[in-house]
Amino acid sequence: MASDSSRTVSAWRPAVPGVVEVFHARFTEYAYPMHVHEAWTLLIVDTGAVRYDLDRHEHGTPHDTVSLLPPHVPHNGSPVTPEGFRKRVLYLDRTYLGDELIGAAVDRPDLRDPLLRRRVGQLHGALLRPGEELEAESRLMFVGERLRGHLRGDDPPPRPADPVLARRLRELLDERVVAGVALGEAAALLHAHPAHLVRVFSAAYGIAPHRYLTSLRVGRARKLLLEGRSPGEVAAATGFYDQSHLTRHFRRLVGVPPGRYRAG
Repeated sequence: MASDSSRTVSAWRPAVPGVVEVFHARFTEYAYPMHVHEAWTLLIVDTGAVRYDLDRHEHGTPHDTVSLLPPHVPHNGSPVTPEGFRKRVLYLDRTYLGDELIGAAVDRPDLRDPLLRRRVGQLHGALLRPGEELEAESRLMFVGERLRGHLRGDDPPPRPADPVLARRLRELLDERVVAGVALGEAAALLHAHPAHLVRVFSAAYGIAPHRYLTSLRVGRARKLLLEGRSPGEVAAATGFYDQSHLTRHFRRLVGVPPGRYRAG
């Protein structure tokens, strides 16, 4: 993370297909000159507002807006008020948004959609936490789907029912509790679109695949803790990224951290 009195910046590339870069920043005085990106720019502003020009038209980013700036189209950006702004940005490759959507994005880059805004925020939350790649992939699928719907004017897809496919994904997750499985790999193995996989699983079992997998890992962790193994050993043996990753989910599902559970 880089910081001075007028700007704070954090940037990284997560292990999530389709995400070129995650960029979080707070600026008070800095203004972007005209520039372009090779990737799609998905932007939400948490405090303040940004004014920018895109294709010779002025736009803005109030708090409830999701802005989608297409690749290779020049744009700039500056704070609206002296207090500046705080923003979260995802740079996405062409996996979820193709070049055929650039024109529509130029025409309407600012999308007022509370559900999309919430989902983009949830995606950023998953990308901040190491070990949550399956959750991030799943959330990105639905963000991309909703963005495409806006740009194409499509109706939301109906809730599907495919219990056989849902069961096959559950069996795959049961087999890969420790190793885990990326959403793209699961889709290839089961010959289904990733977003469809997540949707049918959630419809069949009332829980998203990443939450199901985490529940299985926590269940195994409980058994190992009661056998006397340390939280660090248990984290490695049950597929968590590290001990803090285990602790976060264990506390959420069990109500106490692993160390206290083991001692009690």
